[in-house]
Amino acid sequence: MRWIVGLGNPGAAYANTRHNAGFMVVDELARRLNADVGTQKFRALVGETRVGDAKVALIKPMTYMNLSGESLRAFMDFYKAKLEDLIVVYDDLDTEVGRIRLRYQGSPGGHNGIKSIIQHVGTQTFNRVRVGISRPEPGMVISDYVLSGFAKSEKEALQRSVEEACDAIEYALAHTFEQTMAKFNSKG
Repeated sequence: MRWIVGLGNPGAAYANTRHNAGFMVVDELARRLNADVGTQKFRALVGETRVGDAKVALIKPMTYMNLSGESLRAFMDFYKAKLEDLIVVYDDLDTEVGRIRLRYQGSPGGHNGIKSIIQHVGTQTFNRVRVGISRPEPGMVISDYVLSGFAKSEKEALQRSVEEACDAIEYALAHTFEQTMAKFNSKG
């Protein structure tokens, strides 16, 4: 089983914030794959579908960002899901709005959702799609920035990066993650 985990915070107050870029990607993937991500299990919203021969689970942890690893670990333990079949999608301050970056390992880089996942799976090695949210203006508190909405001028670039993240994930379902990184990290 392939499993795609989009990081974000539950609730309408956070729906369109920068920190919810991972949820945005999972929602778009669900639309594309005709999957309903509405079953509540593992302190998450989960949807399952098939892509070719592969069973694919789409997961949105409902634990709030800082505890994302709890939900991911519960899913992993129940299904005996393999870490190499995981792709985590999340917001990235070090990537500009409109761009994505794929990685298969690394430190959390200050991202509390990734820090929680690393704590719960015991490794920094897992596939990641980082959706750019850019850095705030100097002096703005990072936590305020990631919990703020996107500017109207950023909406088109955001939509482009959400679509590209979905393209990359769909490509990764039929190719190795290394092939996927080579294809999608090379884009402008």
